[in-house]
Amino acid sequence: MKFGVVVFPGSNCDHDAYHVISKVLGQPVDFIWHEQTTLGEYDAVILPGGFSYGDYLRAGALARFSPIMGAVREFAARGGFVLGICNGFQILCESGLLPGALMRNRGRRFLCQFVHVRVEATDTPFTHLYRPGQVLYLPIAHGEGNYYCDPETLAELRREHRIVFRYCDANGRVTEAANPNGSLDNIAGICNRERNVLGMMPHPERAAEEILGSSDGRALFQSLALVLAAMARE
Repeated sequence: MKFGVVVFPGSNCDHDAYHVISKVLGQPVDFIWHEQTTLGEYDAVILPGGFSYGDYLRAGALARFSPIMGAVREFAARGGFVLGICNGFQILCESGLLPGALMRNRGRRFLCQFVHVRVEATDTPFTHLYRPGQVLYLPIAHGEGNYYCDPETLAELRREHRIVFRYCDANGRVTEAANPNGSLDNIAGICNRERNVLGMMPHPERAAEEILGSSDGRALFQSLALVLAAMARE
């Protein structure tokens, strides 16, 4: 199996994602510069957190036009696995691979802290190693993590069980007090209908080793690696 990590001007979590894939999972991984127009023989692509050029207009607004995003859209349409973390989530929404938008945090401040996140959907390639309702301890670091969509889209996300993560308290209760950025329905991550594209605000790559304060994010990458290994054996 082979992973690719897309690098935009301003990305600062690309090396974090690269480290988890190469050192924690022990799998081959490449950096992919955003000006490339094609993808190589990758099995999964990660859009990392950090920033991308043009974020001063709106997070991900210009990155969606990067040449690589055309290839990412084609890759996803063929069933390729795409994970967008933080700024990567914003880019996925801007490019139409996921519905909704990420707005400024409710308090208008950049947030950098650990939060609790409840696993809502375990029937995705990214989350099948988790338990339904499992509470994860993951860090966030964003200024525009306030997820919003129209009522019809929210109803669709709920009906199709595409809300993958929700902000919660330590006991798994989904409350407004446990919502750090004001996201609609405490949404912290969603997937597409085909369940091969996942966007999430918290940083699982920054919580993949105990030395970082939590290893709760490791199973997300392990889940995907197991799916890819099973596909390779077929």
